[in-house]
Amino acid sequence: MDSVPLAAPRARLGAAALVVAGVLFFLYPVVRPYSDESSMAGAEAIGSPAWIASHLFAMIGFILLTLGLLGVHLVLGHRRSLHALAVAMIGAGLTLPYYGAEDLGLNVIARRAVQHGDPSLLTLVDEFRYQPVAITMFGAGLVLLGVGVVMAAVAVWRSGVLARWSAVPLAAAFALFIPQFFSTDALRIAHGALTAIGAAWLGVELWRARAGAARALANVPATAGR
Repeated sequence: MDSVPLAAPRARLGAAALVVAGVLFFLYPVVRPYSDESSMAGAEAIGSPAWIASHLFAMIGFILLTLGLLGVHLVLGHRRSLHALAVAMIGAGLTLPYYGAEDLGLNVIARRAVQHGDPSLLTLVDEFRYQPVAITMFGAGLVLLGVGVVMAAVAVWRSGVLARWSAVPLAAAFALFIPQFFSTDALRIAHGALTAIGAAWLGVELWRARAGAARALANVPATAGR
């Protein structure tokens, strides 16, 4: 608890990062175009600006998520929260290269398929997605991200500093991140909404912890450190 007044002013960035990350993770499935990706309609979807924007939202979301978990650690100051941050950062590092290639690389393939009117070029999409090294990095990264967020939720639950349940929805969202890829469009959007709600709740709790710490510091007598 003693670390909260010292670290809380720096938690403002973490709180804002979580809220913005939640918005971006919601926009990701909402903006993403859905279509039969083996058809020309799929090529047009993957080759569209919406495809680039939606995946870019997700990539920025992963980065902001780690900043949010840094804010959690600054407030809690526990070894558990530090371990959670480290695991999530490794997970984000493994996940981002795949997302970047899927965003920009597949967009180039799809635009070339549209340009030449040749949907057979879209076979390259699955060749990339299921390339052994790529899919292994991607899967491991998302698993580690899920583990890191769950670890952070456990740290929050045990801390007594933030509301116990405040990190649970976000942990559930990241535990479901891989399964949601195999669900319907509507369920993917619902998952984005769950992620946004979870990130916003934890962000608000961080902001309140900072505000409470600031008030506590304001009430410290001038002779307290002498």
